[in-house]
Amino acid sequence: MSAEDNFTRIRNRLPGGVTLVVVSKTRSEEDILRLYRLGHKTFGENKAQELTGKRHLLPADIQWHFIGHLQTNKVKAIVPFVHIIESVDSLHLLSEIEKQAKKQNRIMDCLLQMYIATEETKFGLSQQEAEAILSSREYKTMGSVRIRGVMGMASLTADREKIRQEFRLLNETFQYLKKTYFAGAEGFSAISMGMSGDWEIAVEEGATVVRIGTAIFGEQMSSPAKL
Repeated sequence: MSAEDNFTRIRNRLPGGVTLVVVSKTRSEEDILRLYRLGHKTFGENKAQELTGKRHLLPADIQWHFIGHLQTNKVKAIVPFVHIIESVDSLHLLSEIEKQAKKQNRIMDCLLQMYIATEETKFGLSQQEAEAILSSREYKTMGSVRIRGVMGMASLTADREKIRQEFRLLNETFQYLKKTYFAGAEGFSAISMGMSGDWEIAVEEGATVVRIGTAIFGEQMSSPAKL
């Protein structure tokens, strides 16, 4: 099936209220435009340099989600134009986003990336670390960032029940943070979880945002070995 067919099939299966972020990392501008021509404008990238390069070659009304680990020295490059940064995993990073967003005279929407997997290679905050950020004096004085919810990545495993438990944990963390720190704040509403192999479970466990690339574009072709 073509990327257009895969996209349409997945989009039609998503319930209303669930945002589809098409993960376009390593994909060409033409790959992105194929879906843009179908009316889709929400794409996700995980490398600041790749994103800034694509941004200038593609329509200005694309809503870019930054979904990868973000180094503080890359914040300045993406804050002027990204729609949301989904991968805030430290107060230090959030402070830099605040600094750069203030310079741009904008409010930068962000998600707290929570550590829900059992893999040490994954980034993210524990619930206690997230609470420390939200309770800190520094965060309480910020006026140019807005926390809109949480993001998480499940373990890379064939154990579907384990994946479900991790997504359920993220939803429970979201509900706790909302009740404790964002009571009455309608803007705190996003649970970003679920990728190509597990998005259906994520939706069942309360995802409001899913990030899907391979299931739409297919497996990335590996480059030939250099001799």
